[in-house]
Formats: sequence, C-alpha cells, structure tokens
Amino acid sequence: MESKKNWYAIYTKPRWEKKVHAALTGRGLESYCPLNKVHKKWSDRVKLVEEPLFKSYVFVHVPEEDQTRVRMVDGVLNYVYWQGKPAVVKEKEIEDIRRFLNEYKDVQLKPLEFQPNAKVMIRSGVMMDKEATIQRVLHQTVEVIIESLGYKLVAQIEKNNLVPIS
Repeated sequence: MESKKNWYAIYTKPRWEKKVHAALTGRGLESYCPLNKVHKKWSDRVKLVEEPLFKSYVFVHVPEEDQTRVRMVDGVLNYVYWQGKPAVVKEKEIEDIRRFLNEYKDVQLKPLEFQPNAKVMIRSGVMMDKEATIQRVLHQTVEVIIESLGYKLVAQIEKNNLVPIS
C-alpha cells in the first residue's frame, strides 16, 4: 500500500531550479519546476525563454518517508518549513500555477502587500474563514481587528495566513 503523497516546496541553491528538477525526476521522484515564458531582448533579437517562476524553489510530490531522499539530491538546501514541519502545498495551488503559466507569458511574481484598513480573510487557526481589518503591518505578522460579539479582538497573525478581500 502506497502512503499518501503531498506537495512540498524545497529551497535550492541559487539558479539550480532546473538542475534540481532534472535530478529529482532522474531519481524517480515527482517534481514540478514552474517555468515562466519570458521575452528576453538582446541587441540583435528578441527570444522567448523559460525561466523558473519561483527563484530557488522547486515543488516535490512525495510521501513523508521519501523526504530524506529529496534532501540527498545535489542542489537541494532544505524544505520550506511551516510550524516546525515541511510546509504542505495544496494540490489545487499547484494546478492553479500550471494553468496560469500555460495561459500567460511574462508572468510577474509579487508578494502580497498588506495595508492598514484593508479587509482580509483568515486562512487558518481558530478564526479561520473570518473577515478581519488590518490595523498595523509588522515585519512577518499583521495586527488585525476581528469584530465579533460587539468587541474588537486584536490578534497578530502571520501574513501567509491572510487573503486579501477585494
């Protein structure tokens, strides 16, 4: 019986994304290196080239017991960790990245910017799926106001647990 596979993000040496992807695949491990089709201009021509969308990241789809095999691949530095464990990436998010890159060229990757008074949805924890208003933006966390029961609950929540509401 094969155990459940999860998608994980791994850090690679700088500019080793394609090499790591090839090495993982060569060892029979499923991996995904999202490639962005970008127009590069030289003095004499313009060419469409593929470059990694996420710098120093590759995704692997492996069961927990194969995590050590992944770490042993040349160019792999470590897993991306979340709450002390390798972070699991949702299958839907991988599929969304694939579809998006198949449809668009010259995609730009930008971090989420949070501003005071912006409305957000909390993605995890005891307040999951609750709306909140950003009060202050700190280094890795955001102070949000959760209006509930006629009180304002103020909590510091990590930025990657928030989704902007348009």
